[in-house]
Amino acid sequence: MPIEVVNPATGRMVHTLPETPAGEIDGIVEHADRAFEAWRGKAFDERARGMRRAAGILRERAGAYARLMAEEMGKPVREGRVEAEKCAWVCEYYAENAARFLADEPVETDASASFVAFRPLGIVLAVMPWNFPFWQVFRFAAPGLMAGNAGLLKHASNVPGCALAIEEVFREAGFPEGLFRALLVGSERVEALIEHPLVRAVTLTGSATAGRAVAGAAGRNLKKTVLELGGSDPYVILEDADLEAAVETCVKSRLINSGQSCIAAKRFIVVEPVREAFERGFVERMARTIVGDPMDEGTDVGPQARADLRDDLHRQVEATIALGARCLLGGEVPDREGAWYPPTVLTDVKPASPGYEEELFGPVASIIPVADEAEAIQVANDTSFGLGAAVFTRNVERGRRIAAEELEAGACFVNGLVKSDPRLPFGGIKESGYGRELSAFGIREFVNVKSVWVG
Repeated sequence: MPIEVVNPATGRMVHTLPETPAGEIDGIVEHADRAFEAWRGKAFDERARGMRRAAGILRERAGAYARLMAEEMGKPVREGRVEAEKCAWVCEYYAENAARFLADEPVETDASASFVAFRPLGIVLAVMPWNFPFWQVFRFAAPGLMAGNAGLLKHASNVPGCALAIEEVFREAGFPEGLFRALLVGSERVEALIEHPLVRAVTLTGSATAGRAVAGAAGRNLKKTVLELGGSDPYVILEDADLEAAVETCVKSRLINSGQSCIAAKRFIVVEPVREAFERGFVERMARTIVGDPMDEGTDVGPQARADLRDDLHRQVEATIALGARCLLGGEVPDREGAWYPPTVLTDVKPASPGYEEELFGPVASIIPVADEAEAIQVANDTSFGLGAAVFTRNVERGRRIAAEELEAGACFVNGLVKSDPRLPFGGIKESGYGRELSAFGIREFVNVKSVWVG
């Protein structure tokens, strides 16, 4: 059955691609395993040469990849080029650092020699989402391949062209044939892939629902998993914050990828002394956002990735208003073709409403007023998620204390927007998942941490 791709800006079909035939999947997995057996013995220098070539291809074709992302899931081309460049950076980062991260570590014991070795596992299955269709893949693939593993990609069904383009990057960069393959299959095939005896581990970026399904299947088959799930990131604005800078950062974070980012700011928790000024500045800045054709260089916010996702978002907005919130901006579905939704600001958002409890995956901001710092921290942590969080204050030591000790999330920033960086571990707690990607921690997730004792 062909995979149909609809341009979310127009609502029109742009292309169809055939699914990977069920009868070919075992052969693809077996080919990946043979490629792994050859690849695992390669020196880090040889692996790094291929990874650097991949970075070069990404930079050379960043414009083309940006247009592909815009066509398949609506990402503004300006952001798409940045995404391709970031993928090149993570390739170069691991080309430079993998050997150091995975070097044998001597340990003093009663042996004549003992050490910890880090050795590859085999095939890692990656189940990836559509919102950052290149970056989500490369932040698993760059460390995974540099560690000596093979990769199989089950990408979201609305970005099959991106999946095949990434496979082509690794092929053209000179990686062994079959070492990294994209499988164009639906979600119903994932459990069988996890069960395959040659698949050694699974990484998923997606919803908590998808995370539970993948973790359950992996658990039944005793396979290692890393899960990066949703977020409802709180941004705490204290009375001594630089409001102009805070507003600019908060709007930028809320509108990254047209609001469709797990680590975008979602809930803005503002202490009462600055609540009115923050709301006024925030609404004014959100209203200046340019919503338009994702192929246009001047566009800030494009369409949502699919019409059904836009409709789900609007239902969350309506339900939040019905439970007592006030809409200061947006909140209406435009009368035009495509999956459009305007930048929207809700305030006086109440507990038990979607804007307080759930992840709003689109350009919708929830402002929650609080009395003071203590209540702000309580509200920030009053969520089932724990991916990212930020605090804004001119007192850097105060911010450092809150970020390090008080906020419950995997990444806590002071006076800045939460973002992923190859040099820092990335991942969440609670329903935002477990395990870490990126940095030395990420490359060690899918290796055999082996104790070696020599008498």
